[in-house]
Amino acid sequence: MKKLQGAHLRKPVTPDLLMTPSDQGDVDLDVDFAADRGNWTGKLDFLLSCIGYCVGLGNVWRFPYRAYTNGGGAFLVPYFLMLAICGIPLFFLELSLGQFSSLGPLAVWKISPLFKGAGAAMLLIVGLVAVYYNMIIAYVLFYLLASLTSTLPWEHCGNWWNTDLCLEHRGSTDGNGALPLNLTSTVSPSEEYWSRYVLHIQGSKGIGSPGHIRWNLCLCLLLAWVIVFLCILKGVKSSGKVVYFTATFPYLILLMLLVRGVTLPGAWKGIQFYLTPQFHHLLSSKVWIEAALQIFYSLGVGFGGLLTFASYNTFHQNIYRDTFIVTLGNAITSILAGFAIFSVLGYMSQELGVPVDQVAKAGPGLAFVVYPQAMTMLPLSPFWSFLFFFMLLTLGLDSQFAFLETIVTAVTDEFPYYLRPKKAVFSGLICVAMYLMGLVLTTDGGMYWLVLLDDYSASFGLMVVVITTCLAVTRVYGIQRFCRDIHMMLGFKPGFYFRACWLFLSPATLLALLVYSIVKYQPSVYGSYRFPAWAELLGILMGLLSCLMIPAGMLVAVLREEGSLWERLQQASRPTMDWGPSLEENRTGMYVATLAGSQSPKPLMVHMRKYGGITSFENTAIEVDREIAEEEESMM
Repeated sequence: MKKLQGAHLRKPVTPDLLMTPSDQGDVDLDVDFAADRGNWTGKLDFLLSCIGYCVGLGNVWRFPYRAYTNGGGAFLVPYFLMLAICGIPLFFLELSLGQFSSLGPLAVWKISPLFKGAGAAMLLIVGLVAVYYNMIIAYVLFYLLASLTSTLPWEHCGNWWNTDLCLEHRGSTDGNGALPLNLTSTVSPSEEYWSRYVLHIQGSKGIGSPGHIRWNLCLCLLLAWVIVFLCILKGVKSSGKVVYFTATFPYLILLMLLVRGVTLPGAWKGIQFYLTPQFHHLLSSKVWIEAALQIFYSLGVGFGGLLTFASYNTFHQNIYRDTFIVTLGNAITSILAGFAIFSVLGYMSQELGVPVDQVAKAGPGLAFVVYPQAMTMLPLSPFWSFLFFFMLLTLGLDSQFAFLETIVTAVTDEFPYYLRPKKAVFSGLICVAMYLMGLVLTTDGGMYWLVLLDDYSASFGLMVVVITTCLAVTRVYGIQRFCRDIHMMLGFKPGFYFRACWLFLSPATLLALLVYSIVKYQPSVYGSYRFPAWAELLGILMGLLSCLMIPAGMLVAVLREEGSLWERLQQASRPTMDWGPSLEENRTGMYVATLAGSQSPKPLMVHMRKYGGITSFENTAIEVDREIAEEEESMM
């Protein structure tokens, strides 16, 4: 790239339309100026990576619980409405930004340098999430390896980690289905295995005294980071191939668990509990907020992963189609996961003789306590346990790939000449640094730190980042210019639906979510443990730090400009001279003047020298240029 730029500086360049084949000499017409950055080896790589990124652990342990606690089947009404208002438009906006510019979350703010702090905030958020998310994968690996036995270790009491309260919660009804035993003062073996053996939480007095490092968790975390590093070693060229397995195999396992679940006695009791519509819940604002939160976090909007993946696409990839495939596929997967989970919970309810709501939990409690306990009640329990945790592993790895690729891409795009040739080494250093940061999570009190990171790292700060991004693109850069860019890229302009969502509906909904999260703020808890005031303050500061990145970035951008304060703000808010498509043949209209050595303010139509004619996308370019010319004439 340096040599090409140097050549432009040494001699004048004849505009492409005035060049003959002999004028072009030995220049390779197929030179890809972004080749050193890398790209997907196929269109399916991108689609599967997005599916793997969005379909994660939350689909299994968060959506089913939120559905049954917020009206069952009636929850699907606000869920799909919020998907239409927030999920699909914001998903498409982030993909469009990345694909149009071929830049990561930091460099993409050439669109408006005043808001580059939003990109830095994205990196801070995704970095904190990546640290604790890989710890969850380490827990999954721990259980996966523990399942390679003839008898699951959490099946019975009598182990050194069990207490006198341990009781094997199975067959608690008599042969006539009489009243169940009193289970309120007892603890299941799976719960004690999780808390006393895996976490060894009894060795910690609280978040301020985490205790000793658990060597087995430490090794599992190391294994998790090694797997992640090997999969992202060559960037999207390697991770894009891994997702062919990690994004598709979970569906096979989910289908197996679903078939096994619905054939269990009592399964329909759980499914009925899961889906029975309770429409009176729709009158509560909490249900609508919960639906919006589920959409917001499950699609991964604002973390930079979607933008990063799209930046490796070809310029004319049909991300409009991909948006609907991924977002609707994610929603359907969540619903199917609910059937698989609640069919097993219904079976547990019948076996234990207790209502379904007493066995249903959300989050890690479902994955590491309730579901493992359910597996012990099935024939071939180690086999089903292995399948379940292998599914969680593949679901988690896809999201972790995206987090790491986002960080690596963002930094290497900022320092391309130094870091791109050593991208593998840089990726390794990032993994090592994050492994060391995550060691506190492997201590006896590591779960307290994990809960704190989970509650605050990507809470209100992430909403502020997404609101800022939406407003900066549609209001500062301009909705007309953004739609024109999409027209140049895809061949059509977004319709009224997308414009209305980007301008009003999506920001308003996110603002309501932000206000709700502040008004309904509740201190973090883990079981009966309440976090001390200093830990709460640390968590709030963690969220505020990402928000403060935005005004800090504005200050830096303004200081770099010259003139009065208003002139500086105007200059910093405008796109940089090199903003636009990364490849020369994709730069038409207003973006031609930014090409090195360009002597024409009108389109160069570079494709003509390649294909000998005008393509459909060049027709689009001509149409876009005509619109620009008409706007310029109307302003004169």
